[in-house]
Amino acid sequence: MSLPVAIEQLIGSERLAFFRQVALFPLDLAAVVPKLAPGDDAVVLVHGFCASAGVFRPLRARLEDETGARVATFTHPPGVGVRRIARQLARLVSRIPRDVRLTVVGHSLGGVVARWYVQEMGGHTRVCRTISLASPFCGVAVPPLLVGADLHAQSALLKRLRERASACPVPHTSIVAASDSVVPGVRTACLGVGDVVVLPKRGHNELLFDHEAAGIVIDRIRRSRPEGAPGPRAGRSRRRAFML
Repeated sequence: MSLPVAIEQLIGSERLAFFRQVALFPLDLAAVVPKLAPGDDAVVLVHGFCASAGVFRPLRARLEDETGARVATFTHPPGVGVRRIARQLARLVSRIPRDVRLTVVGHSLGGVVARWYVQEMGGHTRVCRTISLASPFCGVAVPPLLVGADLHAQSALLKRLRERASACPVPHTSIVAASDSVVPGVRTACLGVGDVVVLPKRGHNELLFDHEAAGIVIDRIRRSRPEGAPGPRAGRSRRRAFML
């Protein structure tokens, strides 16, 4: 395959991912908090800038179907900072029983929010693992009005996250899109601790719908279960896979 053809296919894939986001945007604007029982796996999904929790519908279906986890989501407005979104996350987590295993997964800005909550707001007492998808932990070139003060390369908030990450007991997985033009470079999308998975020939928004990226999230959720812990409860209703 020639380089121009490969580039065109990549651009086409990222464009398709963008339009899938647009189609899913009207969904799940209100917070979704499932019923949970002691010992359940719970996952909170945190979306990125100018999106909604609806963009997670395909990933949410796979997580519930393949891990038995119950998934919670919320939608935050565009243009607000990391701290404010993290407070929304904290309020949602407060509605989740303490006797469940909780994983927080964030795409782009959402991954930064997840770590701020865990490292700076006491979330380490509730969360057993965080996972980021194409999150700009080393900052990106964004206009100040677009939460740029938090996500710029010189951001004091990001600097604090990176410096304090190793002291936090909550493990982290950074999933990186190798062909990301929004959060470019492997170093940019890595927290600096934990494991890093680089997926070649993927763009920024493609990770939301990527089969392999979802598989990595599923694997990390399963790893968080204590040895001998039961899997999904028998008889639990299963959500049909949501495809778009």
